[in-house]
Amino acid sequence: MNAELFETWAMNIGITLLIGFMFFIIYDLGKRSNAGKFGMMILLIGLGLGMVGFIIKTVLVEVLDL
Repeated sequence: MNAELFETWAMNIGITLLIGFMFFIIYDLGKRSNAGKFGMMILLIGLGLGMVGFIIKTVLVEVLDL
């Protein structure tokens, strides 16, 4: 395994774990504040939209780079 392959795998795994942890933080924030269903939906949409945009951008770059 060369350094480039290791860095690629480490970056993908690290970003995936970071995004998962950020969604957990949003979920925990909603639970601790007793946000309810609508409030939780607004939190996930409002705070999670940036992460979803990052994921979509990454997928588009990989697809269009072919």
